[in-house]
Parts: sequence; structure tokens; C-alpha cells
Amino acid sequence: MKNKTIALTFALLTLVMGCTDPSDQDQKVGSTELGGESTVIIADNSATSLDWNGTYQGIIPCADCEGIETSLTLNKDKSYVLTTKYLGKDGQTLEQKGTFTWNKEGSTILLSDIKDGANQYFVGENMVIQLDREGKKITGNLADKYILNKVTDSAMENDQQNLFNTRWKLSEIMGKKIATAEDKNQEIFIRLNSTGNKLEGFGGCNNFLGNFEIKEGNRIMFSKVASTMKACPTPIMELETELLQVLQTADNYNFDGQVLTLNKAKMAPLAKFNLN
Repeated sequence: MKNKTIALTFALLTLVMGCTDPSDQDQKVGSTELGGESTVIIADNSATSLDWNGTYQGIIPCADCEGIETSLTLNKDKSYVLTTKYLGKDGQTLEQKGTFTWNKEGSTILLSDIKDGANQYFVGENMVIQLDREGKKITGNLADKYILNKVTDSAMENDQQNLFNTRWKLSEIMGKKIATAEDKNQEIFIRLNSTGNKLEGFGGCNNFLGNFEIKEGNRIMFSKVASTMKACPTPIMELETELLQVLQTADNYNFDGQVLTLNKAKMAPLAKFNLN
């Protein structure tokens, strides 16, 4: 009789376990009574256990170019900045911003405001993996090419050193290409000096000075920008005025080590500068 009771108990336990949703088993590791209420303890996942905020970079395969240089920054407030550059083409850097959400398993993020491209990434240890449009991992010989690796603190520090105290030559403004000046002393440029966060530059006719402030999420703000009052031919003065207006308008930037762009919200870059 005792053996039959044990066998019956085992059978009931097996039946109960078999009816449990596997996803619940992955998520629920126990429960406890707090104030008369049962509280579920959730197992660790990418969202809760990984240091996922930061910048991830890599070169994604491209059907009609040499590759898509990609940088994805994930911020703690669940905002993101995605920049892409099509290598071997016009070299234009595209930037998208928005917020992201986690899937119910806490392993994959979904980027908002992206409808015509990849918008789902699996988040792993110091890397994210671009998924296909159905949210599945890409397989085949090129699978490893869809991994973006997290940029280390030392690499980011090196990038910051390149950003600051560097002469950035204006190459494009409001979508218009800027011809290279024959005389280097006449090149239009800006420089962000790390000492005191001071801006300096040359607009083609006048020198200018000001202040700048950089905040999390690639946000930037210029203030107290003032220039000398020298008069020059109208085309030069118009270009200089346009640059000063960009400095007043820009509220964020993008930087890949070689190209610096100043932007307003999610619009196309207001101005683009190349490492001089």
C-alpha cells in the first residue's frame, strides 16, 4: 500500500510539471510571501543582469556596397542612437534616434521609428547581434558579420581625444559640399578645446569663439558664440553666417573618429566636418 501511494504521488507531480509553461519555468525561480501577497522572483536576463548600456560597433554585410559601418549606442533611459555609413559609396553617414523596448524574455531590443531596415537586436555579453526582420538570428557563412561589439572604455577615450583639440574642416553644410580652399589658412574649421570647453574657429572671413557643453546621448550645445567684424565678399559672408546659425541650432552630434556632424533633432546633418 505504501509503495502504491508513493507511485501515485510521483505520477501526480510529473503531471503537474508537464502542464507547466516552459517559459514560466525559465522566468520564475521561486516565490515568497510579502505582506500576505505572493511575489514572483524573476531570473536574470540580458535586461537585468548585463551592463548593456554603451556603444556597439561593426561592419554589417551590404548587397551593393563594401559594407555598412554601423554604430549603435544604447542609453540607460532606453534611448538609442544608430549611425550607418555605406562604404564604397558616397560615404554619407545616416543617423537615427529614438527609444527601444525589451521583449518579454528580456533578451532582445526593438528600436522605434525604424520601418525600412533592421530594428531588432539580440543583446549578449559585450555585443549585440542584428536580427532579421522576423526577429530571428541570421545564419550562414556571414552570420558572424552581424555582430556589433561593445566599444571599450579605452577605445572611447581615444575617440574622445580625437574629437577634442582637433581642427575639424567644414566639408558640407545644409547638404551643400564645400570646396577645398587652395590656401590652408582660408579653410573653414572649428576646434573643440577640452580645456574649459571652449569653441574656436574660422568662418571664411572672421574668427569666432564661444563655449560648448556635451551631455549623455551625443547631445551638444554651443553658447556665447561671437566673431570678429571683418567684411568680405557676399558669398563668403553668407556661408559664414550659415555656419554660425548651425552652431546656434545644433543640439546633437555624431562622431566616428574621422567625420564629425552637427545635427538638429532627427533631421539630416546641418554640417559635416572632416579630420584635418
